[in-house]
Order: sequence, then C-alpha cells, then structure tokens
Amino acid sequence: MTLAPRDDLALMAGYHSPQVDVAVRLNTNEAPEAPPAEFTRQLAEALATIEWHRYPDRGYRTLREAIGKHHGVAPEQVFAANGSNEVLQTLLLTYGGAGRHAAVFEPTYALHNHIARITGTGVAVGERSDDFTLELGEVRRVLAAHEPEITFLCSPNNPTGMAEPEETVGAVADMAPGIVVVDEAYGQFAPWSALGLVDERWGVVVTRTFSKTWSMAGARLGYLVGPAWLVAELDKVVLPYHLDVVKQLAGTLALSFTDEMRARVAALVEERGRVSAALAGRPVDVWRSDANFVLFRPREQDGAAVWRALLDRSVLVRNCAGWPRLDGCLRVTIGTPAENDAFLAALAEALS
Repeated sequence: MTLAPRDDLALMAGYHSPQVDVAVRLNTNEAPEAPPAEFTRQLAEALATIEWHRYPDRGYRTLREAIGKHHGVAPEQVFAANGSNEVLQTLLLTYGGAGRHAAVFEPTYALHNHIARITGTGVAVGERSDDFTLELGEVRRVLAAHEPEITFLCSPNNPTGMAEPEETVGAVADMAPGIVVVDEAYGQFAPWSALGLVDERWGVVVTRTFSKTWSMAGARLGYLVGPAWLVAELDKVVLPYHLDVVKQLAGTLALSFTDEMRARVAALVEERGRVSAALAGRPVDVWRSDANFVLFRPREQDGAAVWRALLDRSVLVRNCAGWPRLDGCLRVTIGTPAENDAFLAALAEALS
C-alpha cells in the first residue's frame, strides 16, 4: 500500500542546494573558515565530560544564559533549536496553521514560504519594488487584505542582500496585526540590527544562526530573541530534549570567541567590498549587499550558461533563477581572498 501525503503537500518540491565536488564552493553562504583551533580543542575536552547515558538539559539553561548575555537580554527571551529553520518552524507551528496566514515579500528567503506551507499556514505574498526594496504601501496592502498572524522580513534579505532600513522595520511592526519575524541570518554583516526593537509590548522577534559568522553550519544551531511571553509559548510546542548536549556545549563555547568572530566579520565585509567593486567593472548588474554574499546578473549572456561555465572551472555559485523575478541571477558567497580571486578569474573567462 502506498499512502499519499496531504493534498496541500503533494505537489511541493523540497528545498535543495546543489552540493558537488569543486575546488571553490561559494553557493551556500557558509563561513569560509573553520572555527578557531582553540574552540575545537576546548570542545574536544568538554566532550570527554559528557554523561552520554543521560538526557540533555531540556531547557538548555546554560546556552540560553550565554546567548542572553551576548545580546543583553534575559534568558527567558531566548529560544534555540536545530538551526534557524527549526526556529521558524516552531514559530509557525505555534502561531500559524489552518485558517491563519504568514506574509512574505518576494523575492526573499524561500523557506519562509516553504515552512509556512508545510505547517498548513496560508501564505500571503507581496512584491518588492523593482530595486528589491520594501515599499510600505505594498506592505499595508498585504496586511490589510490578509491580516496575517506572522509577517516575515529578511534583513539582510536573502538572496538580494540588502538590509531593511530601521524605519521600515519599525513601520511594519507598528502596522502588523500579529508577530513580525525579522530573519537576521546575516545580521552580523549588516549596519544595524532589529534586536533593539524587541521588548515585551509587541511581537517583534529576531532570528539568528550560528552557521555563518560562528562557522558552525555543521552543528545546526539557531535561535531567536523575543518577548518572554512568546518564548514561553514556543517551549510548549517544541519536542522534548530537542537540543542535544553536544550542540548545547558547542553553542555556549562559541560565544566565548566573540572577538575572533567579529574580526572575521570585518574581514569578510572588506572582501565583500572588493568583490562588489570588481563585479561593477564587469558586464553584469550587481546589487548592493549588507550580507556575506552578492547577487548579480550577467547582461549579455544567459545566467544558467555562466553558472555552468563557472562550474566547468570548478567554481560553484548559486543559480537563483528559481526565485521569483530573479531570472538570470547568480549569487556568490564571499569566501577567502584566494577563493574570491578564483571566482573573479573564472567569471572573467565565463563572460568573455
């Protein structure tokens, strides 16, 4: 017997990012370097103390306190899960569902729409302007038409790269009828953060990840900072013991290497400027980025053909043609200086 999935999931495609064997992989916005060697050494020592036959701390209090201290908030305002995507899923399981809506503004992070649909939440889709900025009139239209329980903002926006202005996020928070989720997966690279808007009066939450600046994509650890009353509701929904002891140890330890991570962010921002300037001198359209990646579109050649030409030269970037309104667009992660040089050299050949 073959059992069909739910009718609303039957035609859905999964979220995929190609992983192929190349010399330079710049398609998934990972940190280009491993964590500091001292982090690895201290984590290995800590692993030797684990009582493997015991369940982990269900409330992950030590990790919560460390994240709270890092951001200057109470531990009760912190919720962590297996990557920021599970954080988003828990939000949608708690506040979405049948008869409820989540608002997104395309083009934006595909999993906001994808996870909403998986949880049975209706998706209200708005459009960004031609330059991919968010126009408040369009936001007002979508919110008035659907009264969404959750409104997603991605800042910096993936895959376009631009951070939302502070006044825009504040205005959306003022007009939204429900929760406003500011996805800051790339927030450390941006000129400002919405963390300052989080308080107990309204439902603004900020999601973050350890995957990028903390060089811990392999650990799958993300979190949000939000009102304590909202975090308490998420704790009721998430599965028991969802964060294993290794993840809790690694996340807590990583936060003691803040200076090293900030230095890496500064170096990547400098490289972002160099790559963006180089792209501006090529026959491509390039968008300003506040993240650790840059979106561009070849003017004289098909984007898919350029993607393939780069792959033939062992450089993998992201083909964004599947995103709404991004036909022909490619997204390159900022890597090490050597990786960026290899990408620019390969691109020059691909475009010639």
